[in-house]
Amino acid sequence: MTVDSVKLTQYSHGGGCGCKISPQVLQQIVQNNEGKLSFPGLMVGNESNDDAAIFDLGDGSALISTTDFFMPIVDDAFDFGRIAAANAISDVYAMGGTPMLALAILGWPIQTLPVELAAKVLEGARSICKEANIPLAGGHTIDTTEPMFGLCVNGRIKIENLKRNNAAHAGDLLFLTKPLGTGILSTAQKRGLLLPEFKEELVTGMTTLNKIGEKLGSIKGVTSMTDVTGFGLLGHVYEMASGAGLSAQIYYDKIPVLNGVRKYLSERVVPDATFRNWNSYSAFTSFNKEINVMEAFNLLPDPQTNGGLLIACKPEAVNELIAVFKIFNIGYTSPVGKLFPREDKIVSIIKDA
Repeated sequence: MTVDSVKLTQYSHGGGCGCKISPQVLQQIVQNNEGKLSFPGLMVGNESNDDAAIFDLGDGSALISTTDFFMPIVDDAFDFGRIAAANAISDVYAMGGTPMLALAILGWPIQTLPVELAAKVLEGARSICKEANIPLAGGHTIDTTEPMFGLCVNGRIKIENLKRNNAAHAGDLLFLTKPLGTGILSTAQKRGLLLPEFKEELVTGMTTLNKIGEKLGSIKGVTSMTDVTGFGLLGHVYEMASGAGLSAQIYYDKIPVLNGVRKYLSERVVPDATFRNWNSYSAFTSFNKEINVMEAFNLLPDPQTNGGLLIACKPEAVNELIAVFKIFNIGYTSPVGKLFPREDKIVSIIKDA
């Protein structure tokens, strides 16, 4: 076996944020661990399904702490390291904060895959940490049956800039900073179906840092943020709306989608995690009769890896938000949804605003 001949996705049963345990099963795991101990400085724990833990440092700022790891979503080891690192760091940006320090989490099947590939994974991660201006300062490694990698990341934020995933208001508009479809395209790659013209856009999206979140943290009219990852857009809209005691509409025709996604949807190239996500949220979701329900069923719960930020913004702050979008060359400036007082269904999918 040569290093160049290895296709990492063939050595794992899942990939990227599609490895996440389903929302229903996750709730069973964590429900008995909530509320056992009280820590006055802990501002955000696991009770709200937020992107990171937040601890008050007592000086008007807070520590952000998060961890994220998964199995390969691409075949190239260097790109795998970049994607996993960018995805983990995103949780800090999603809270509106600034990353400070990262530690590596590496599991590698030493008897199966060359250790040189593991070194390339770390090299890719260091390149992303350098882009985020933080050190990869250490970590931990174990011998595993499947390759896996991620980071534990710490960051800092002014408490007044903290953006939680459950603090939105009725009337807020929803915005998205990246197109959907990474789960679909990465599944096509694993099956040997991904055309070369779609691969570059896929990898570019998954390795692009969500740095915009740090800037959005200072906008008072941005009431809530989260990054769209393994539960798909549907799952993260559900969490944002339900956590705030609201309902949401998603404007299906306004959702940005990666090139090639609809081609593979028509060929039924869909990751298994899509169906697990749908089963978790279908009872809370309704569709307008104009919607192509089968396509939406496969697109909206598609597990994203280092997906974009989902942002709730007051209407009067939209111009300020779009100005920041333009600084970061984000062209998706139309709202993809809106939040309302609680209705029968928590998420309604309609054609357009």
